[in-house]
Amino acid sequence: MRQAEFERRHGEEWHWFDQWLCSQRAAARRLRARTPPADDFPARYRALCQQLALARARAYSPALVERLQALAGEGHRVLYGARPPRSHGLWSFATISFPRRLRAEWRVFVLACLLFFGPFLTLGLAVQWWPDMARVVIPASDLAQIEAMYSPDNEALGRPQAEGQFQMFAYYVWNNVRIGFQTFAGGVLLGLGTIWFLLFNGVYLGTIIGHLVQVGLGVQIASFVAGHSALELIAIAVSGAAGLKLGGALLAPGGRSRKLALVEEGRKAFELIGGAALMFAAAAVVEGFFSPLPLQPALKYAVGVLFALVVLSWLAFSGRDGDAAR
Repeated sequence: MRQAEFERRHGEEWHWFDQWLCSQRAAARRLRARTPPADDFPARYRALCQQLALARARAYSPALVERLQALAGEGHRVLYGARPPRSHGLWSFATISFPRRLRAEWRVFVLACLLFFGPFLTLGLAVQWWPDMARVVIPASDLAQIEAMYSPDNEALGRPQAEGQFQMFAYYVWNNVRIGFQTFAGGVLLGLGTIWFLLFNGVYLGTIIGHLVQVGLGVQIASFVAGHSALELIAIAVSGAAGLKLGGALLAPGGRSRKLALVEEGRKAFELIGGAALMFAAAAVVEGFFSPLPLQPALKYAVGVLFALVVLSWLAFSGRDGDAAR
């Protein structure tokens, strides 16, 4: 049996199963206790397990297998009274749920990285050979202001003279949240908005970095961004992956209705954007209080390398013992 026919035949059963589990979660939150399963739930659960086994044996798409596996796992907890591991709130999300989700969605994350870092690197290099290209992308007056912010004569590297640390920290938080939200929310436009913001930010940031290097301010900009660049740039790509999940649900819902696909994929997307928000906040702290310090560039580079290794290790390995259950 082809996958499309398999999904058409059993889609309503899966939808019922998912909606009933949602009602159980809501009841548990209100009553602080697990309500007993419906009379026909055991039979529905056994049927779901059989369908999961068939989907695996027939090598149906990973997305379908993952969906059925998630339903079966939660159904098992409800049926047999097993409780999920205790959550430790934000810490659990940051160290377990988010890294696992990002690794599970590695395909859209890689696509988001290509859409963002491709233009970023291309423009950064192109400006070295064609300096006038920077003025095509960014107005000359804006480039002059940016040069002044990273001039060796500027007492506070990377910010206007009149701005203090807390003012700039607040600005960085607002700016990061704006970029992340735009990139994520653009997914509801069939993913086109997300693609646009990834490309735009890649072109814009790459042009700024390339221009500053071209005019002789490479050390200043490199030492300024070293500490927070891993957090901030990867967070932009994660926001893009979240937006692409929304766009993919609308463009290719599979055997589900678009509404159901958006709900199911939206849960995964919100895990991604939640993690990106944490990364943006951490980047703003570093950018506001560490990056402008008048330290030796070599020290800032060392801290930047250390931060990058920590971020990459966190995303690659944190919570990995539960990846198989995803």
